Amino acid sequence: MNSFERRNKIVELVNSQGSVLVIDLSNSFGISEVTIRADLRLLEEKGLVTRFHGGAAKPGATVLDNENQEVVLEERYRLASDPKKRIAQAAASMIEEGMTVILDSGSTTMLIAEALTKRTNITVITNSLPAAFALSENKDITLVVCGGTVRHKTHSMHGTIAERSLQGISADLMFVGADGIDTTNGITTFNEGYSISSVMAAAAHKVVAVVDASKFNRRGFNQVLPMEKIDAVITDDSISDKDRAAFRKMEKELAVV
Repeated sequence: MNSFERRNKIVELVNSQGSVLVIDLSNSFGISEVTIRADLRLLEEKGLVTRFHGGAAKPGATVLDNENQEVVLEERYRLASDPKKRIAQAAASMIEEGMTVILDSGSTTMLIAEALTKRTNITVITNSLPAAFALSENKDITLVVCGGTVRHKTHSMHGTIAERSLQGISADLMFVGADGIDTTNGITTFNEGYSISSVMAAAAHKVVAVVDASKFNRRGFNQVLPMEKIDAVITDDSISDKDRAAFRKMEKELAVV
């Protein structure tokens, strides 16, 4: 395959999947990541893709285009990264040796996984492929990955098989992100048919929502978890006084970092 054919194939993959990763393209084509990045740079100059750190998406793909659009995981990872890192560190500090924790898929929960890579004697259960990959090198962590159908935009496992793989699980903590959160509807998403989070929550003794302040009072059209299923919320210091008061009035643990 010559460079022209390879770049055409990359554009086809972007259009069909919504996004591609440099590392995946490098492995698929058997060439260096440097060459792939050069391809993506050229394709972006031609207006055929939009690059982000570690990959590329369809032209103009950004959370600012439409707040009610699902955003590819890598773009969400880039947006509000500093608050998310603080939230992730606070979440990781809750995890003690010997605990079993569930990580739902998402950009903030991915950062939690990264914060756990040097830990020992913990069990992590996740449906997130990037989180599983990040933790897979540590032999001192028992890693359980849900089977199921891959959702390509978020690189995560969903569906009946994934949900069945959680049967019989008992976890100390579950961490879940959100497209939106409010006191009336709890955690919501713009995805369709998103049900694995409720199965995860049922398997955990404590459910912790990890959400940056931009997600408050942003409401998706599908409910992920109602407020009564959420025990605690970790967010950043941009949260408004009104939202702080509303969540504390509901007697939910609220950690602001």
